[in-house]
Amino acid sequence: MKFSENWLRSHVPTSANRDGLAATLTAIGLEVEEVTALGDGLAGVVVARIVAAAKHPEADRLQVCQVDIGDGQPLQIVCGAPNARAGLVAPLAMVGSSVGGIAIKAAKLRGVESNGMLCSAKELGLDADASGLLELPADAPAGASLADYLGLPDASIEIKLTPNRADCFSIRGIAYDVAAALASEVVPLDIAPVPAQDASAMEVLLEAGERVPRFAGRVVREVDATVPTPAWMAERLRRSGVRPISFLVDVTQYVMLELGQPMHAFDRDSLEGPVVVRPARAGERVKLLDGREAELDAEFLVVADSRGGHAERAVALGGIMGGEDTKVTDATRNVFLEAAHWIPSAIIGRSRRLGLHTDAGHRFERGVDPELPRVAVEYATRLILDIAGGTPGPLTEATLADHLPRTGTIGLRRARVARVLGIGIADAEIERILRALGMQVAAAGDGWQVTPPSRRFDIAIEEDLIEELARIHGYDRIPTTVPGGPARIAAPSETRLAETDIRRQLVARDYLEAVSFAFVEADLLEAWHSAAATVPLANPLSAELAVMRPRLLPGLVDALARNVSRQAGRVRLFELGRTFAEADPALRVPGVPAAAPVETRRIAAVACGDAGAEQWGHAARPVDFHDMKGDLESLAAASGATLQFRPSSEAFGHPGRSADVYRTDGDASEVRLGWIGQLHPRLQKALDLGVDVVAFELDLAPLERRALPRAEALSRFPPVRRDLAFVVGVDVPWAALAASAREAAGPVLRDLVLFDRYQGAGVESGCKSLAMGLILQDNARTLTDQDADALVERVVARLGRDHAARIRG
Repeated sequence: MKFSENWLRSHVPTSANRDGLAATLTAIGLEVEEVTALGDGLAGVVVARIVAAAKHPEADRLQVCQVDIGDGQPLQIVCGAPNARAGLVAPLAMVGSSVGGIAIKAAKLRGVESNGMLCSAKELGLDADASGLLELPADAPAGASLADYLGLPDASIEIKLTPNRADCFSIRGIAYDVAAALASEVVPLDIAPVPAQDASAMEVLLEAGERVPRFAGRVVREVDATVPTPAWMAERLRRSGVRPISFLVDVTQYVMLELGQPMHAFDRDSLEGPVVVRPARAGERVKLLDGREAELDAEFLVVADSRGGHAERAVALGGIMGGEDTKVTDATRNVFLEAAHWIPSAIIGRSRRLGLHTDAGHRFERGVDPELPRVAVEYATRLILDIAGGTPGPLTEATLADHLPRTGTIGLRRARVARVLGIGIADAEIERILRALGMQVAAAGDGWQVTPPSRRFDIAIEEDLIEELARIHGYDRIPTTVPGGPARIAAPSETRLAETDIRRQLVARDYLEAVSFAFVEADLLEAWHSAAATVPLANPLSAELAVMRPRLLPGLVDALARNVSRQAGRVRLFELGRTFAEADPALRVPGVPAAAPVETRRIAAVACGDAGAEQWGHAARPVDFHDMKGDLESLAAASGATLQFRPSSEAFGHPGRSADVYRTDGDASEVRLGWIGQLHPRLQKALDLGVDVVAFELDLAPLERRALPRAEALSRFPPVRRDLAFVVGVDVPWAALAASAREAAGPVLRDLVLFDRYQGAGVESGCKSLAMGLILQDNARTLTDQDADALVERVVARLGRDHAARIRG
């Protein structure tokens, strides 16, 4: 929510300066994100009217202007702005003033005297527009101080609102909080009903039930739609982040910002028959104000009329945007103003389904005061009559009273306040705060009976009132108290590797930790062949965040791609996080709600570019599968895990360069941890990576498990090594040979290493030679040559039997 500081002060007078006001807003929960000062240092800048403009004799792009500043003595100004012309009213910085740090002096430009500078909005620090002079209304008084005329200095303040504070999407809503925090009072809003001057009216029919329980409207005839928006209104809109468009449109925007009630203005002459608020029909289409045509279904609501025969025509998308066919233009003479109460559940998610974001939809999704529609129509009517003239008809209001929200009374106990906050607040202060927030307060035996205003539908229970007291009284005034009582200190288990240790291990291997969104785009998962059993969100923030992630890698690779696109040649990232999968439908019990998604803690890492950091001592080479495998094995070693790698069939993995990872710690059980390898070239192309990416993703819980550390004595006897070279089929994996060799050798085998792989001359086609070293050692005695030879014979026989391996000749 962005608003003008001066506009807010017109509703809640306070002596607090700008910094104090911003600090107060943040302290009471309305976090100030940005304060932009406007119009500081405009002394010497006046309103000026160009009475004549002629081409500069020595420069095609310059004009020599005669400017009236109200004293009867025109000034000569040389100006290069493309919109400089006779009759234009614009700001003039007089000689001796300073604009943007530049002192204005009399000067000669190409031989022609210039006595000041006509200014753009950017030069004055009022806007980013530097395309031409700031055009002021034609009736602006020449010679008047620009600061006084535009209500400057001012500031544009932007606050970040939490979803529960929908009431603060308006100047009036913010004013109540400021008044309570600064011991002030909100200026009463005097909006007297506008009496009807003719019988022109539109009948309103509500056919959407509880979704639209109130709709107010009024016809105003003979309006001058060409009248310019007054400077005071246009400036307040600009400083609130809204571009003025035309007076009739600007009035509805102004009322929305001030009161919080979205409105719409229809061209009355383009409407026929009664106005009907109803659910949209399946396949119904409506052309919106932004030019797009939306296809609707029964979940949407529309405002319709009867043009085109008995079939009602949708003329607006309810609670979101008006229609193109009935919009107001400069040719509009008769206007139909509408303001309705759309409940949040009727609007939530509808804009995102159409790829829209509107101020009206944003407010209705969070909730709008149900008592505002009539007030907003009366206020807009008064503004139109005062500025553009016209003849008002009667205000028409359709209401479904049974479906309107009702404000209840809440009991507030002083003892409960003291217990929850840990401090006592004086009764007078409690009553002052609540009344300043617009609540009705009546004393009761042990406290008060409090009735919140209709705009504060976020207040429903006693604790909500206590939260308001804490917020306004000041969180900094509530002392910090250390909890008392006995505390149980739980020592970390030695059988589990801590996440901190896992992070340290990967950081030591030159990885950086990343945190990616837990939501991803559905189309992205299709590219990863991971769209099965996913968990879609019922109300996603955007189409790009519509599905809960089933893997960490899509988000992590996206982070890598962003770094690569910014000329990062070597990227190494890891992430610890949770993935989500749909619960097994086979386990669902009829009549029982579906089980919550299955959450799995996982760890993933990605790398691209050079294997090592750039340096002069070694030639650069690209990172590959074996580099990533080494990083993973070092991580597994921290928990004492023994890993096995087997060819993988994952569709997103490169064939022949990816593997499934298993944990086998010497017992009969084994656990599949996840996947490691290079991404498939098709996936890399689809993601527009431009580099080869190697990665792994594993379940974290099995990897964290480690055996209880036990101290063992080192053997006092020397080890014995035997090297063997076997010829096996080219498709026989090393992991299978190693497993057979370990089983055959037994506990005397302390280590097994692969030190050579060969294919070529001397080895027949379709085979390969693998050379391994067996390191043997016994704790009880020195192994003899006979012991080693016997063990080697067992290994040779076992490998021959299991894998048709033979000793290389």
